[in-house]
Amino acid sequence: MDELRQAFVQESAEQLESMEDTLLLLERNPGDPEAINTLFRSAHTIKGAAGVTECDFIVAFTHILENVLDVLRDGDIQVSPDLIALLLQCKDHMGALLAVVAADQAAPSEELDLQSGRLSARLKAYLPAKAGLPEVETADSQVESLGGGGGGRDCWHVSVRFGAEVMKHGMDPLSILRYLATLGEIAHIATLVDTLPPAADMDPEACYLGFEIDLRSGADKAAIERVFDFVRDECVLHILPPDARVEEYIRLIERLPEDTLRLGEILVKSGALTDEELADGLAHQSILARAPADTVAPPAMPPIGAILVDKQVVQKEIVEAAAAKQAQVGEKKALEAKLIRVQADKLDQLINLVGELVIAGASAALLAQKSRDAALYESTSTITRLVDEIRDSALCLRMVQIGETFNRFHRVVRDVSKEMGKDIELVITGAETELDKTVVEKISDPLMHLVRNAIDHGVEAKPLRLERGKPEKGTLRLNAFHESGSIVIQVGDDGGGLDKARILAKAVEKGLVPEGIEMAEQDIFKLIFEPGFSTAEQVTNLSGRGVGMDVVRRNIESLRGSVHIDSAPGLGTTIAIRLPLTLAIIDGFLTGVGDAAFVVPLDMVEECIELPAEAACRDYLNLRGEVLPFVRLGERFGQGRSRRRRQSVVVVRYAGKRAGLVVDELMGEFQTVIKPLGPVFVELKGIAGSTILGTGEVALILDVPNLIAMARSAPQERPGLAA
Repeated sequence: MDELRQAFVQESAEQLESMEDTLLLLERNPGDPEAINTLFRSAHTIKGAAGVTECDFIVAFTHILENVLDVLRDGDIQVSPDLIALLLQCKDHMGALLAVVAADQAAPSEELDLQSGRLSARLKAYLPAKAGLPEVETADSQVESLGGGGGGRDCWHVSVRFGAEVMKHGMDPLSILRYLATLGEIAHIATLVDTLPPAADMDPEACYLGFEIDLRSGADKAAIERVFDFVRDECVLHILPPDARVEEYIRLIERLPEDTLRLGEILVKSGALTDEELADGLAHQSILARAPADTVAPPAMPPIGAILVDKQVVQKEIVEAAAAKQAQVGEKKALEAKLIRVQADKLDQLINLVGELVIAGASAALLAQKSRDAALYESTSTITRLVDEIRDSALCLRMVQIGETFNRFHRVVRDVSKEMGKDIELVITGAETELDKTVVEKISDPLMHLVRNAIDHGVEAKPLRLERGKPEKGTLRLNAFHESGSIVIQVGDDGGGLDKARILAKAVEKGLVPEGIEMAEQDIFKLIFEPGFSTAEQVTNLSGRGVGMDVVRRNIESLRGSVHIDSAPGLGTTIAIRLPLTLAIIDGFLTGVGDAAFVVPLDMVEECIELPAEAACRDYLNLRGEVLPFVRLGERFGQGRSRRRRQSVVVVRYAGKRAGLVVDELMGEFQTVIKPLGPVFVELKGIAGSTILGTGEVALILDVPNLIAMARSAPQERPGLAA
């Protein structure tokens, strides 16, 4: 049951996300019938799963919500802003109830119970009197109703045989019957265990149960079938309506595996058939069984003969139908087999092991190269290629589309813009862009701050937008794309833009910069990321206290990322976040400086050239008519001035800017397993991490964006070096 509840929590959370997206879509397109059907299916799925896992408090609340969605689906009520707002609150409340299950608590708190009551009362106001369905019973009362009094022709007849693997897959037949009881009253039930083997041969995890049930309910056949959705492929289910004819019951008896007379006795006892109807039907069945295959029913044949003209034909139809059903089930299972849920920590463990495999493979390749054994070298080359493929495949397992994260902001933009009295549309592009799930998880909070800040500070109020000749509705954009081995995420708005003079004045007032200083535009914009900095004149529920943007920068830098701001007065602001695709393993370019080794991310390397002699006295060179500033890594990281007569320059590019890294030795491509640096090295500029070489030595991974910034701001002339 614990595993079943865990699966229920995870899948219901996905259903709730779907409900939120659908509700926001329905708010924009109130007449979309498919959106309404999707909402109903999501609520019904959650309710059904809650019934199976015995979460009665979720069943009770969702039952009322489902009723409202049902009358909405029938057109008895219409979509309105108030209804959408209420349904969104119900979705949030269901999430809170789901958290109770996730925390393994038996029941919700008193506060949550009160909230359930308040929301239920508001939901019931939308229910016409005729739409009132039977109230959901508790699990205890449902158990008491199982096996109640006689049924008869006024009941649905449900015949179900559960498959042997049902309980192994976490499904409890009794819980499903409890859920069936929420549709009405179980008037009669017979339990069949004909497939139960001798005790010595019995599998304690297998299911040998079948049931013949009479259900008094105003529900339709589709609603009854949905009760068995979770075991539909692992049970044999037949449902006969209250007005079913005798011949339909006889056909049911013929299809089921148990003894014909025993099943007949059960149907007679339940009131579904009389003794005479059963005898006549079975007698005619016997006649048909002995008749030739081409027998045609005479005109005087009773009604049952019109249906069962030839038992062989019927049997053939049954076999064909069963084969068709089996094919459908096979296709469905084949489709489901393409997806598998894996816990995140297991993926992390796999990536760590692949990282160790990469290091071990590099060590083996190095030893093979030193041995000069051609066969061994060829073998290790094959292993290296396979390790590369394993690495790429393992990293792909952790790649997810950023669209799921982007879509969560539809609700944020809706709620916050309404709170601010603004009308803002969220436009999402690049949702299919993939990146490491760890990066996605850590970027969610920074994106939240940026989105809320854009709504509060970026997009103007409606009167001001009209005064400036802009559309009344503002636009907030989320975009993502790949560029040079990185992912770029943009948060843009069409608001008033950043006021450079005001930002600088506020920074001077707070003592962040000296008065009278001249600063580049990007440096001024980046002041908004300083702790405690805010230009807001009033503190609101969203912003104004100077908290948030500094967290954004800190979180992005912890991911080895950077932030760039573009803003134009009156046109809006776009904040671009540039992040690595993965935080685990990268392709690197290994270089040597003195006795130390440094790794440059390969996707940032453009080319390698020899350092010209004339560049000995300056920190730039002429690269095909373009000035290329460079950093001497030996001097930057304490190796001192190189004594080598020939040095190389590794030309790197990041975010459209280029620079050079001067090194002593070029050592080729190298698979790099990123190891984080300890807290002692947090303030070390120009280093992003470390890795272990095949020799067991440690190499430092260079922070290329930081080094490019250093190169472009370094002194241009070095006269002291000329001598």
